[in-house]
Amino acid sequence: MRTLAVLAVAGIAVLGTPTIASAHVSAQPAEFTQGGRATFAFRVPNERDNAGTTKIEVTLPQDTPLTSVRTKPLPGWKAEVVKGKLAKPVTVAGKEVTEAFTSITWTAEGTTKIGVNEYQEFYVALGTLPEGKDTLLLPTKQTYENGEVVDWSQAPGADGKEPEHPAPALKLAPKKAGDDGHGGHGTTPAANSTDTHEASAGTDNTARYLGGAGLAIGALGLGFGVGAILRSRRKA
Repeated sequence: MRTLAVLAVAGIAVLGTPTIASAHVSAQPAEFTQGGRATFAFRVPNERDNAGTTKIEVTLPQDTPLTSVRTKPLPGWKAEVVKGKLAKPVTVAGKEVTEAFTSITWTAEGTTKIGVNEYQEFYVALGTLPEGKDTLLLPTKQTYENGEVVDWSQAPGADGKEPEHPAPALKLAPKKAGDDGHGGHGTTPAANSTDTHEASAGTDNTARYLGGAGLAIGALGLGFGVGAILRSRRKA
């Protein structure tokens, strides 16, 4: 009876706990090496049930400017990379830089959009990553077809808690001895984006299976608990 009661409580807890999911724009993967290069995707989920996403605009840092920005072609989307002069020259990798990239914008063409319950990945290759900085924030605006704009630009709070609209961020590890920075750990070549997508899908599927198994066990425990209680009442 005690075991069944525990199972019943566990079942209620599982059934009453919402599924945890990342529902904001993020960088995948997100860990690289300072002074190196990074190839990753902006993963953009559609969060509205009445409108699709039609535009993504990323603001690039100017205090630690990037000297190289490349986008991977994506059918149905037009990518535009903007470059401009800096307010004052800065030194990157030992060289004086007077202009740098300021933004990347993807705009949907024709009827293309990120639909309800869908997400899209926008691949980029960036360099040179700043040194002496452990996090690189990449504020991003997400525009829906109804004109709504969601600004993902908030930095983590001092308490480490995630804000309501966190900016996509790259975690930058210090360069190791003998590392030229070209391969930066966590780097995923754009050419292998399919592998990254499949690995991500596999992880998502595994999470779904585990979640489903947990719900099934919880429901089974709940059923046993309720049955035991009913039998005890009949005997009484």
